[in-house]
Amino acid sequence: MSTSFIGKTVKTIHEALKNQVITCTQLIEQHFSHIQAVDPQVKAFLSLMKDQALEQAAKQDALFKQGSETRPLAGIPIAIKDNLCIQGSKTTCGSKILEHFVAPYTATVIEKIKASGLIALGKTNLDEFAMGSSTENSAFFATKNPWNTDYVPGGSSGGSAAAVASGQAVLALGSDTGGSIRQPAALCGISGMKPTYGRVSRYGLVAFASSLDQVGPFAQSVEDIALLLNAICGHDSHDSTSSTEAVPDFTQALTPSVQGLKIGVPTQLLSDTVDPAVKAAFVRALDTLKAQGATWDTFDMNELEACVSTYYILAPAEASANLSRFDGVRYGHRNTQAQGLHDMMALSRGEGFGPEVKRRILLGTYVLSSGYYDAYYAKAQQARTLVKHHFSQAFKQFDVIATPTSPSLPFKLGEHSENPLSMYLADIATIPVNLAGLPGLSIPCGFHEGLPIGFQLIGKHFDEATLLKTGHTYQTVTDYHLQRAPLCQ
Repeated sequence: MSTSFIGKTVKTIHEALKNQVITCTQLIEQHFSHIQAVDPQVKAFLSLMKDQALEQAAKQDALFKQGSETRPLAGIPIAIKDNLCIQGSKTTCGSKILEHFVAPYTATVIEKIKASGLIALGKTNLDEFAMGSSTENSAFFATKNPWNTDYVPGGSSGGSAAAVASGQAVLALGSDTGGSIRQPAALCGISGMKPTYGRVSRYGLVAFASSLDQVGPFAQSVEDIALLLNAICGHDSHDSTSSTEAVPDFTQALTPSVQGLKIGVPTQLLSDTVDPAVKAAFVRALDTLKAQGATWDTFDMNELEACVSTYYILAPAEASANLSRFDGVRYGHRNTQAQGLHDMMALSRGEGFGPEVKRRILLGTYVLSSGYYDAYYAKAQQARTLVKHHFSQAFKQFDVIATPTSPSLPFKLGEHSENPLSMYLADIATIPVNLAGLPGLSIPCGFHEGLPIGFQLIGKHFDEATLLKTGHTYQTVTDYHLQRAPLCQ
């Protein structure tokens, strides 16, 4: 029986594949066996791609046998959030309206991971159309936290985060519109990054809020985050918002040194609104970096209090426009009993969309409507400009801004289901990053009663390297990222 590589890092697995300790086929079979054993409890995956994965693994084995395979990600299993299109495979977005939709083309980011030799295992669960913070809003089932299955894994990319945390995949892709990579990474005790807006192509990502959405990686460690970023970043002519900024080799940033680094901490996120256990772990993390040569100080960012309100005007407005295409006419669910076109559209959308999506479409349509546009949407855009400005001012004083990723610990399944506002407020630390288009990295920094706590680092535009350096330094002197959830064993 071959050695188990469940829960291992990319570097460890790459060395084993290169030295023929395990074949790629064996590695993929190990992961599918683990999925079969664990996923009935976690429910991370919506669909699996076993035949395609094993076919690709056989091709990789031939390359490894020839000694010609040197790509660091070749043969590594990865999970894909089910709002990224893969030609010939279902892309449901966690919604009944797209339950049977088969993608006619492949997202650029998927083409990039294929080119790097990564092997997709399947599509992961999410809050419907990425709208939520707990993965309870999926039309199909709720995903559970691998550390304790009574709790949520966060959202909207909860399936991807849970897949990595439970050892079902080594890496995963998610999307982040208001914290949907960083928050589930924090709640599942793994690393997750939202790159600078435009750093990764959105072509083939089903849009929620186009000016906020960004694809990004999940992994156990910052080192693995850097490797996956190398594979997925870069300009794409198919995406008009894709940046032409040069992409560095992010692994070159992985030097364990923060000597002289200046870290800023918004005073508002050291207040009583943050759970005491989260605050204590966060301050310990800051002091750990201080012991390595960094300094940290607080500053006021009063705009934080307005960020949630601003986001929940802008994001629903964009969602209202983007989701208008799902009308029962061209693709997706269609009501067959309707009398006439208008009736068919209304019934199809009424049956296909869940409560949270309907709530945001209604809110978005309202703030864009005549008489309310200036009162709400235009003012929210002005507030967004202020947020960007305040970050720019802060970065004149600090190299990195640090916050708790989430102000609270993972909460129990169903705990906030009847109170959407309490769910929205949980994103107070992550939403500002999307509004400003900045990069953000979440890494594990502690546990409380067996539940993970995350630490967020925010950087200047296109300065992912500083975040990776800081996160990697932290992980060289702590072992929180080495802890494995019970279901990963």
